[in-house]
Amino acid sequence: MDEEVFQQDVPQGKVKRFFKETARVLRITKRPDWQEYKTLLKVTGIGIGIIGGLGFAIFLIKQLLF
Repeated sequence: MDEEVFQQDVPQGKVKRFFKETARVLRITKRPDWQEYKTLLKVTGIGIGIIGGLGFAIFLIKQLLF
């Protein structure tokens, strides 16, 4: 009996809380302006470039040593 109550109550509570928190986040967020968007693109591009360059360097070192 306890197992049935636990299985029914917990998922519904978690789903309801998730939607409440999601709605709250959507209410307080704002759309970025063009300047903020460009900055975000630059930072993301630089991060991807650094990670890609690091991976390529590791690949080259591996190829040269083995």
